[in-house]
Amino acid sequence: MRHGCKVNHLSRTHAHRVAMLSNMATSLIMEKRIATTVAKAKALRVYVEPLINRSKEDSTNNRRVVFSYLHSKDAVNELFREVSQKVANRPGGYTRILKTGIRHGDNSEMCIIELVDYNENMLKEAKTAKAKTTRRSRGKKAADAPVAEAPVAEEPKAE
Repeated sequence: MRHGCKVNHLSRTHAHRVAMLSNMATSLIMEKRIATTVAKAKALRVYVEPLINRSKEDSTNNRRVVFSYLHSKDAVNELFREVSQKVANRPGGYTRILKTGIRHGDNSEMCIIELVDYNENMLKEAKTAKAKTTRRSRGKKAADAPVAEAPVAEEPKAE
């Protein structure tokens, strides 16, 4: 029985799961977006968000801790140089999971996991969105609006 076991083992041994999450985290940091299953994406989010949070403060100890998780110098440099600059003022929630449907081979739910600050399409939509106006009831608008009188037709002049 599970009884409060919080880790999704993903039907893998510990060593296989850690290696898979390390490789997926490296790919996510380097590519900014990867396609995977929903279960793996949820496990990856728990794995990579503390690393991104640690990258906000660039110190030797933080770089060593992140390197022990990622095992890639290129990914660590990318994380501390570029990703940390974009997420500097964000309090959390660095990744987004977008469900894309099912895989035809085994019917597993597929998704795209991406870094939030790197999706240019959603950033453009957020900037161009208008301020939402509230809709008032018609009774108040009709009472407040001045009543326009109907134009009176002029009588033809007899000359």
